[in-house]
Amino acid sequence: MTDGPITEEDRAAIQAQLGRSPRGLRAVAARCPSGHPAVVRTSPRLEDGTPFPTLYYLTCSRLCSLVSTLEGSGLMREMTDRLAEDEELAAAYLLAHQAYLAERDAIEPLGTEVSAGGMPTRVKCLHVHVAHSLAAGKGVNPFGDEALERLVGQWPSGDCA
Repeated sequence: MTDGPITEEDRAAIQAQLGRSPRGLRAVAARCPSGHPAVVRTSPRLEDGTPFPTLYYLTCSRLCSLVSTLEGSGLMREMTDRLAEDEELAAAYLLAHQAYLAERDAIEPLGTEVSAGGMPTRVKCLHVHVAHSLAAGKGVNPFGDEALERLVGQWPSGDCA
């Protein structure tokens, strides 16, 4: 986990990763083993005032692709189903949601209890959860941690850039 200012080199790398100019950048929240940005922290509002509730944004192209493969496997539906069956998991996921809101609201409150990725009642976007896990550290977001565990051996390894 890192949290540092965005350099011009970072900004160029993020633009190349996204294929467009990044919006609302605040900091690099996590880096790949090769040193390029993997997760950025964004502002709760874009420059024009539009709410942007995705506090952590996954930018590493390789990791995004791997997470998309997990999403395509039906994992999100399986995770959501487990929330209804496992009270301990549901409680941990609620805490992840609350932590996400607290971090976002410490920057700028949006006046909403909506966080990101379907929290706290469903799993809607694994990219958000993986980004949250990488930025906040293991043990904060159970589904982000689980997705990263499923990718061990594929990431982090090598030069992702």
